[in-house]
Amino acid sequence: MYRNIFAAACAASVLGTTVQADEINVYSYRQPELIKPLFDAFTAETSVDVNVSFLNKGLVERLQTEGDRSPADVIVTVDISRLNAVVEAGVTQPVTSAVINANIPSEFRDPEGQWFGLTSRARIIYASKDRVADGEITTYEDLASDKWKGRICIRSGTNAYNLALTSAVIAHHGEEVAKDWLKGIKSNLARKPSGNDRSQVKAIHAGECDISLGNTYYMKKMLENEEQVAWADSVRIVFPKFANGGTHVNLSGMALTKASPNKENAIKLMEWLTGDTAQQIYAEQNGEYPLKTGAKASALVASWGELISDSKPLIEIAKLRPASLKITEEVGFDE
Repeated sequence: MYRNIFAAACAASVLGTTVQADEINVYSYRQPELIKPLFDAFTAETSVDVNVSFLNKGLVERLQTEGDRSPADVIVTVDISRLNAVVEAGVTQPVTSAVINANIPSEFRDPEGQWFGLTSRARIIYASKDRVADGEITTYEDLASDKWKGRICIRSGTNAYNLALTSAVIAHHGEEVAKDWLKGIKSNLARKPSGNDRSQVKAIHAGECDISLGNTYYMKKMLENEEQVAWADSVRIVFPKFANGGTHVNLSGMALTKASPNKENAIKLMEWLTGDTAQQIYAEQNGEYPLKTGAKASALVASWGELISDSKPLIEIAKLRPASLKITEEVGFDE
């Protein structure tokens, strides 16, 4: 059963009872519709209920406040910097699992077992089919070129996905070059940064701009939405690379909480999420790239083109987030 954890936790507190042993409690930054099919399938297979609390923000602070009394077992989140943040906050514990280690390549998991990747997504360019020629843009660096003046739409520069990309630019070129890159993009904007990734594609369809940045899986979401199919059909996906690297990717991932009251079942869930069934659900239903060794992207995702992931370690990129936020604010990117 997929339930909200708040009611269960409150009831346990009032009655002075502990969380039931046949349950797992998840704190999630991921949208409920993206993870519900996974937890429903896990419960059907194991008869272990998964209670989910979806949080827009404040996940780390909530866990710190709850301390040892926290009902949460597993954290599910997006963005490598958020995974790194929960570890640095001291609210996780390491997991040693031969199953997970066999399923998830070492570059997508913490060396100390504090977090594990589940899926990846590429930060790509959505380009107008009518106004942008094939091969007209091939690198992230080119986004700062004058030829794109008045032609770029983008969401807030302080959004986690854009901060991660800026961190990757710092990792490749250094902070000063990254700052100039942000200034270049800002000068090329068709409008003030706003909305989400899909909003930018809508603006391309409306003729307000010609290119935008977005995550790959949003293409699938738009194609499934009757109102947004026309937006999706107006653009093509371009896999830009760094001049000295590949396409920037980010993660969704998981960690075991330090206070986990249902540790055995929690690890069972974590292992299951890296297995064939869960990875197939991720690939087919969410349009993400599964991380399990040997797992393949869906036919739709594969049709978008070849993804050659950048080789910069994600943990290095995560640690550059403060610098990324600093220069984004210094250039007044969202102003």
